Amino acid sequence: MMQQIYPQVQHDYSYELNKDMQIAAAHFVPTDAAGKCRQLHGHTYFVNVTVAGDDLDEAGFLVNFQVLKKLLHDKFDHTVLNDHKDVFNDQDPNFFPTTEVVARTMWETIEKHLETLPSKPTCLQVYVRETPTSYCIYRPKKGKKK
Repeated sequence: MMQQIYPQVQHDYSYELNKDMQIAAAHFVPTDAAGKCRQLHGHTYFVNVTVAGDDLDEAGFLVNFQVLKKLLHDKFDHTVLNDHKDVFNDQDPNFFPTTEVVARTMWETIEKHLETLPSKPTCLQVYVRETPTSYCIYRPKKGKKK
């Protein structure tokens, strides 16, 4: 994977962890506004997850890199995103698997897991590059969890 520089999130946490991964997946956006993207097509998504916190767990991790990979890569890699009916809904435009919604969904997946950890790290942002020239970043608003 090519090393990339991602937009920074200003924060006061002691630790910041970033995990990069590639996810090969197909999707379609079932609305006329999507143009060609209305048809089933695939991408190699480049994903960066930024997690921060003040405390480490008993093993010295903010969060284990392998856990982040399992939560996203193992779930979405080599799938059709629209088939994840628990996440994406063809009837609700807020849940079509656009890059924006994919980034938000990945953040929600990570944050839900982090909330279970005693050290309470938080996911600051999820960066999803869909093509060499197009990417999206999801960051929750300050004070909001969604």
